[in-house]
Amino acid sequence: MNGTSWYGVRCVFRHRALGVYEERITLWRAHSLDEAIERGESEALRYCADLDDVEYAGFAEAYRTDDVPGEGAEVFSLMRESELPPGAYVERFFATGGERAGGGEAE
Repeated sequence: MNGTSWYGVRCVFRHRALGVYEERITLWRAHSLDEAIERGESEALRYCADLDDVEYAGFAEAYRTDDVPGEGAEVFSLMRESELPPGAYVERFFATGGERAGGGEAE
């Protein structure tokens, strides 16, 4: 695909029966950020159709990478301004104690 770049697209889902939200990052070759999001959202709808009681939350964001996907390649990055110190930042936005990882399985 000439003129394309790799994009990581993050979409958010709600598993109603479980009462949990899921963030998935998928990789796409696309000509633009908009095309990557469109492809990611199309896959998000297929993902929901394949699973019972899962809805797409309507949130997608993309990140273009100059790396070729492979070991150690960066596939997504998000920067957020915050005055919080590192531990408080992680607790506020990531490590709330309710996270599940590994394909939705509790660890």
